[in-house]
Amino acid sequence: MAQDTAVPRLNFEYWLDKAIEWGQATTLESQKDVCLHLPQLQEFLHQIYETLKHMDSIVAIQQFPLIGQLLGRLCWNPFVIGYDESQKTLMWCLCCLYSSEPQNPVELKANSWIRSLLCHLLSSSKWESNEAETSTFISTLGYTSADYYCHLVKNMVFSLVTELRGNQFNGLNIQGRVSASRVNAVSLFCLPLVTLPDLTPLLETLLLYHGGASKEILSSEFLEAVNEAFLKKKISLPESAILSLWLRHLPSLEKATFYLLDQLVSIQLNSMEEVACVIRDSLLPQAASHPAIFRIVNEIFKNALLETDGTPEVMTIIQVFTQLFLEAHQNENKQ
Repeated sequence: MAQDTAVPRLNFEYWLDKAIEWGQATTLESQKDVCLHLPQLQEFLHQIYETLKHMDSIVAIQQFPLIGQLLGRLCWNPFVIGYDESQKTLMWCLCCLYSSEPQNPVELKANSWIRSLLCHLLSSSKWESNEAETSTFISTLGYTSADYYCHLVKNMVFSLVTELRGNQFNGLNIQGRVSASRVNAVSLFCLPLVTLPDLTPLLETLLLYHGGASKEILSSEFLEAVNEAFLKKKISLPESAILSLWLRHLPSLEKATFYLLDQLVSIQLNSMEEVACVIRDSLLPQAASHPAIFRIVNEIFKNALLETDGTPEVMTIIQVFTQLFLEAHQNENKQ
């Protein structure tokens, strides 16, 4: 494989340092840092896999001497393997390093090590490590293990939503008791789970939560992750939540607008109805009824018009968008 297509060694060193720093994520700070870096780590692991699947296992180990240490440490970090995508990609990488026909004691030992890690990952994914301790309790409740942990996630989400919305207790609103650091921590812990359907109520509550703080209390990484998932149709959120997202984090609004332009220019649309459907689904015409959002979207469209010298495609996009914006604005005024 050509050197310029290989995974950069510097990244291996960076992530190995991170894995050593995290350990097994036993402290709150290490857990928060893992959650903060999980999206980038997942991207890096996928990059490793895409490289390894085209290489012989011996060559891979020779070219990337740090890979064994890195994968080994990550496989024992519960916050890393708790994210299904990371766990799956780690398994793929380990399978690529497995020698189908080991030729010497070193390869035999490596295969044994890989098998033990795969067994650990498989047992972790099925909660088998705790099954003996919890099976009696779970069966008493009338659940299977899968049902129990599914309900556990839903209950945790419900608890956090109740806390953030300000549960009425004896007529006392306790929303003010939720600290800004607490809300920020919750947003960080949501990072690797933003596409989980059960998490949608919590995402909506976080996006609509303000709490009276003068500064933004949600992490920018969380806002970017939610925006990315929304743009790629991995999650569905109410218009009010998306509007709040774009008002809280203007870079996400800018990205959404550029994403819409790129989408309309790059795909083949056969009719004005199709163009209108894509624009309407973006929620940007509806959101542009807010003056702050309108100014930014208008500026981006104006620059696109100037940079393309008013090509027919861009003119059509702007005309359809304007029409949909006016319709949305009129409907809002009627309501």
